[in-house]
Amino acid sequence: MRHFRFTSSLLAAVALAASIAASSTLAATPVTPPFWAERPGPAEFTRMQEQRLERAKSAIARMKAAKMPRTIANTLQPYDEALIELNAAGSQSNLVENTHPDSAMRAAAEQTSRTISAYGTQLSLDRELYDALAALDVKNADAATRFFVEKTLRDFRLAGVDKDEATRTKITALRKELVEVSQSFSRNIRAGVRTITARPEELKGLPQDYIDRHKPAADGTITLNTEYPDAIPIFDYAENGDLRKRMYMAYGTRAYPENMPVLDSLIAKRHRLANLLGFPNWAELITADRMVGTAKNASEFIDKIVEASKPIGDREYRTLLAEKRKDDPKATEVSLWETAYYSERVRKSSYGFDAQSVRPYFPYPKVRQGVLDVTAKLFGVEFRPAKDAPVWHPSVEAFELVENGEVKGRFYLDMHPRKNKFTHAAHFGVRTGIAGKQIPEAVLVCNFPGGDANDPGLMQHSEVETYLHEFGHLIHNLFAGGQSWVAIGGIRAERDFAEAPSQMLEEWAWDPGVLAMFAKHHQTGETIPASLVMQMKRASDYGKGLANLRQMTFARLSLSIYDRDPAQVNTDVMAKELIEKYQPYKHVDGTHYQTAFGHLDGYSAGYYTYMWSLVIAKDLYSAFDEKNLMDPVPAARYRAKVLAPGGSKPAAALVSDFLGRPFNFDAYREWLEEEVEASPAAAGAESSGGK
Repeated sequence: MRHFRFTSSLLAAVALAASIAASSTLAATPVTPPFWAERPGPAEFTRMQEQRLERAKSAIARMKAAKMPRTIANTLQPYDEALIELNAAGSQSNLVENTHPDSAMRAAAEQTSRTISAYGTQLSLDRELYDALAALDVKNADAATRFFVEKTLRDFRLAGVDKDEATRTKITALRKELVEVSQSFSRNIRAGVRTITARPEELKGLPQDYIDRHKPAADGTITLNTEYPDAIPIFDYAENGDLRKRMYMAYGTRAYPENMPVLDSLIAKRHRLANLLGFPNWAELITADRMVGTAKNASEFIDKIVEASKPIGDREYRTLLAEKRKDDPKATEVSLWETAYYSERVRKSSYGFDAQSVRPYFPYPKVRQGVLDVTAKLFGVEFRPAKDAPVWHPSVEAFELVENGEVKGRFYLDMHPRKNKFTHAAHFGVRTGIAGKQIPEAVLVCNFPGGDANDPGLMQHSEVETYLHEFGHLIHNLFAGGQSWVAIGGIRAERDFAEAPSQMLEEWAWDPGVLAMFAKHHQTGETIPASLVMQMKRASDYGKGLANLRQMTFARLSLSIYDRDPAQVNTDVMAKELIEKYQPYKHVDGTHYQTAFGHLDGYSAGYYTYMWSLVIAKDLYSAFDEKNLMDPVPAARYRAKVLAPGGSKPAAALVSDFLGRPFNFDAYREWLEEEVEASPAAAGAESSGGK
């Protein structure tokens, strides 16, 4: 669950800054054509991006040729024109290489990504360009523009613009290599789907619609793959432990062994780049411009979450073990391929909730429409089909964001699995909105059930939560599309704030009134009972500690592989040690989950971001009325203070503007420590089943 945006070294160098308008409505802007309007083939796509690159180069040349004094008109505006072109070329190439069904198109997009990134690196190391921006007199400009320029200059320095020519040459070469390594890592994950076979009787415990979708072949076997719609129900519901283990082993070897040397190369090259830039390691470099500030602070934050979660996780594990002992009285441990299954059993036996009982209320088409309806009503906008917007695959749907009768944005839903497509869930920005120039466009790329006329696409509640999470990224991007400069439009605040708005919107997935708006039984049309939602919410409190410890395992791995000399890094050894240090489970030999852990590339050392953002999200949510989540008043204020400003000010200031105070840990800790008492029978089982 993440958002993708174009992050070449150029936009890294000019990141985050000024908003001219911080109102809750988007500025009037011409309705630009859909980004995919030309339906390009590989050659045409390449030509389009090359033309964008030439326009960017022309704008930079015009900027450099401007005579003194340096002004916003002769320096910042042409610079922004260049960024508009580069942002579009890079972000659209990123989407195409991750989603297009044609291999030639994906290859063309990978090449244009490399070309645009190389030019971005060139600009970020261009001392003449830096000096021109540094010569700007912005003392009479608005605060947002001053912030923009200040942060831009800082990020140029972080990119290495102040290094000598020999060092800048090495930086350029390394950044080029890193783009190629990163693309290989992602490509291997997309292609790294694994399969297992099963016998029909091994599907006992799986939902009937799942069984109906998986018919045996002529030899009587059923083929299952490691994509979410196949794998997650196996982990949650399959009574056959051997089937769960086989799926776990396949899931844990995606992109293995292909990505082992690729990941090692990524780590080594990033370390060398950090050293060239004057940092002891990559982790210190990438935290320098984030809310957390330093790798040491990130490490201490991970420790703080572990300390708060460990006692809760230990209690939850004892309950898991007690549940397993109902099947095997001699059991002394719970294995990783058993934790989801027995967690569901605990929620059923101890809290009276069966996760399968809500799936019939969440057919994909109803959830899709429900997410649109809920967010439209909450924020006072309209979402309608964009009938004339071309798409890159028949399953993709296009929509328009409409406000006060005007089209303010456009977005696309690419929501079901297919071969060689991005395998997780993410938001991709493809055109940043700029006041008076262009409307924003964005894409959600997920892998949910459905998409087949014979399949109702029944979703897990966790997938409904994921849908709202990713839609939170999308509306953040669209609502922040009214800025005056491309580098501060959309999701441009510090990277470790980016998940907070999405995580907060997940809360709407737990409200009975909200779910009643769209959660209808796919056969009877019955609205999901409020009592069932409350049971689900009550049961959800079980497992928070274990889930946090799992997240901190990932966060510590992501930090640890980048906060030291690569000679000290063995990702297999570290993955094993961290699972057994932070979680009450043994590592499963033969698995290598890091090879398909895409965040080790995208977020690199910053996976702590998810929990850091969750702390902020819980604090933001405290300003809403849990008894009336659809109240438009706090939603409008939240949109105006947090979403609409984009990257016009530091994230801490956005939160403080909304809350009226700095964010703190209180709401998160209260949520974490809130416990729901299990049934007496469960309590007795736990007490008899301790370690």
